[in-house]
Amino acid sequence: MSLPRIVPTPIAAAKEMPPERRPRRVAGEVLEAILPGPGRDRLARGEALVVTTGQQPGLFTGPLYTIYKAITTIAVSRRLERERGVPVVPVFWVAGDDHDFAEANHAWILDTAGEPARITLRERPAEAPLLPLARERCGAEVAAALDTLRRRTPDTEFKPGVLAWLEAAYRVEATLADAFSDALHALLGGRGLAVFRAHHPAAKRAMAPFLVRALAVTLQDGYSPVLLEATAGRDRLRVENGAFLTRRSGERFSRADLERVAVESPERLSPNVLLRPAVEAALFPTVAYAAGPSELEYFPRARPLYPVLGDGVEPQTPLARWSGVLLEGRVEKVLAKHGLTLDDLASPPGVLEARILRESLPPEVVGLFAQVREHLETDFGRLGAAIARIDPTLERTALGVRNAALGGTADLEKKVVAALKRANETLTSQLARARAAVYPAGAPQERVLTLASFLLRYGPSLMDALEDEVARWAGAS
Repeated sequence: MSLPRIVPTPIAAAKEMPPERRPRRVAGEVLEAILPGPGRDRLARGEALVVTTGQQPGLFTGPLYTIYKAITTIAVSRRLERERGVPVVPVFWVAGDDHDFAEANHAWILDTAGEPARITLRERPAEAPLLPLARERCGAEVAAALDTLRRRTPDTEFKPGVLAWLEAAYRVEATLADAFSDALHALLGGRGLAVFRAHHPAAKRAMAPFLVRALAVTLQDGYSPVLLEATAGRDRLRVENGAFLTRRSGERFSRADLERVAVESPERLSPNVLLRPAVEAALFPTVAYAAGPSELEYFPRARPLYPVLGDGVEPQTPLARWSGVLLEGRVEKVLAKHGLTLDDLASPPGVLEARILRESLPPEVVGLFAQVREHLETDFGRLGAAIARIDPTLERTALGVRNAALGGTADLEKKVVAALKRANETLTSQLARARAAVYPAGAPQERVLTLASFLLRYGPSLMDALEDEVARWAGAS
């Protein structure tokens, strides 16, 4: 089976690379939190630069854009290393502190019929503490999730390898954060990606002093950029008269209390979304960050936090990650047959189908509908003017009759299109499947479907093709 065509959908043009930055060593505790592999080995050898990105863990590696972020860091790192003449290592920050289980507990695939299907691990009870994903185990439900993936996807020569890859990572006893880390490392570690587990005990010890410094900052909304795991789970801290109150559980902590937590239980502290890139810059010699659209928006708001963490902690340059669509042959055929673009598939279900069917109406019928509308407009215009000369109050009545006639004509046209639609069910189903592949659940493909859905169809050569495409985009090839 030939590979899908990779269609770039740029968030922004690939910019000039970031300004010069001085390489430095990475601390031993930070290295300890990186999974063993070529990326960690290169960082351990001495001074280097780093291109980072990050994402919360997700079931079966989550949506495609997570992988696109990782491949972007690889491409940008290679280009920078070639241009700067110093080691540049791509690092993926696994945000295992994140507690949004509803975002991490599922994966979307295309099933054997080409329809989007949601595989859900389980739901978290509403009253349950908001545990970090680093403490949320896959549990027995992961076996059922893997079985659903096996049963509902096409059988191909690549499927056993994809299932073995995910089964090795998503184990009953593994946390979602560790399972995600292992799967990402198995996929891209050999290509140079260093997978940093921000939830690892060594990482927690390394970032604790910087989180304590960040307690001095109060954000505009009155909260600290530091989060604490308390009785209700991971919680924001509201700053009040020099003390810190957890938002949900209402527990009160002094600064001394939190400093003690940083020493005795550093795993309970974590940065919020604004503080995280500043902490990255403190732990790593970061030169750039591969960011998605929302991250590009909040990076400027994070700048005041960097100097709080210490001298020499400088903001990294945010670069838009690569974005694209995997356009399968079956979808391309439908688009070519009807002269459509990817944007056409973004229209709500039914709109595109009606347009195509309307365009397929016999010219004679189209012409007659146009004539009827034209006559109604013209003739009723003359009739209304003539009536007004007899009785001005009847002009509005004539206008209402005209509008009713035009509405009835439109209704008749819709019924004709509906009749065509019933006679062209194949067209309707083809368009529905094409839309489902490109805009599953009404959202862009990269924000919904998981990579596994495509790997089991096309195999590891798809990763090579993606890496080549992103390298061209980044100027790294």
